[in-house]
Amino acid sequence: MKKPIYYLAVIAVIFTACKNQASQDKKTDNLSEVHSEEEHSHDQLSNKTDDDNLMTTAINEGEKTKDLTLILDGYLQLKNALVSDNSQEASKAGQQMLSAFKGFDKSSLTETQKNKFLEIEEAAVENAEHILGNAGNIDHQREHFEILSIDVNDLITLIGTDKHLYQDFCPMYNDGKGAIWLSETKEIKNPFLGSKMLSCGEIQKEIN
Repeated sequence: MKKPIYYLAVIAVIFTACKNQASQDKKTDNLSEVHSEEEHSHDQLSNKTDDDNLMTTAINEGEKTKDLTLILDGYLQLKNALVSDNSQEASKAGQQMLSAFKGFDKSSLTETQKNKFLEIEEAAVENAEHILGNAGNIDHQREHFEILSIDVNDLITLIGTDKHLYQDFCPMYNDGKGAIWLSETKEIKNPFLGSKMLSCGEIQKEIN
């Protein structure tokens, strides 16, 4: 009778050891999952920080250019956002214009051109800042777009551009006083009135 008792004791020891090992393995697996989740969260935070840094760099430094291409690209993006009644995209375009002005290389301008550019730039940057800071208030953005359009038109007169553009006019905006805007397409799409009166306006002149 001693042998069965001995075997039972051995089996009990083995069972206890296996149970302890399984418990230890489970703890190890749980710990690995926690570490994995922490690493994933860290990676997401790192990616977000990198994106934020890139955005800040773009705004602060701007891409260097000696022509109006980037400024006009930002302006046209803004115009199209207002045509679509999209205040959020208009805000982003305002940010793009700030970056473009920041990066404009004035070294090739004459002294007279440079002084005039700085004068226009000061007004344009102020209007772009209002557009950037008023996402959700499209009426306010359009008020500053009206003045910004004059600023950009003055820059084209001052420096010139290779882009083929149209100077359009809305006779109904601003209580019937009217307002100009610049467009890359011949078809009238009104950024001041948007979907309310999309085709209101006329072409005043072609640029290039």
